[in-house]
Amino acid sequence: MMTTLEQKNMETVNAFIEAFWNQSDMDCTDRFLSSDYQELSYGSKEGLKQFAGKILEAFPDKRYSVEEIIAEGEKVIVRMTVKGTHTGMFFGSAPTGHSMDVTLYRQYRIVDGKIAEHRGWIDMTTMWRQIRGN
Repeated sequence: MMTTLEQKNMETVNAFIEAFWNQSDMDCTDRFLSSDYQELSYGSKEGLKQFAGKILEAFPDKRYSVEEIIAEGEKVIVRMTVKGTHTGMFFGSAPTGHSMDVTLYRQYRIVDGKIAEHRGWIDMTTMWRQIRGN
């Protein structure tokens, strides 16, 4: 049985994904991330913003959809897809106009209503294959 805290933690993560990844509101990190936030995928809060900026530049129509979300205590695990069209530079790769539809996983740790830690995994092999069109 899910606790109220776990439900709130899932709502926080969903709201962060919508604001940061879908609305590209880089300033929302102050609202959602703790002051001692640890970014285990991109090195730092600034690294997270830089990576999100590169995704936005390369895939301006990007859309993240939560497919599954599970909470246990302070941890929230999310399986989602990101879809978009490669119309801008992406890590040195010129736009191809191809679409991507890729699965990614995120693990968040929520403390006192704020995201304190994040790590993520994305299927980059599939992403590169799709945007290159092979």
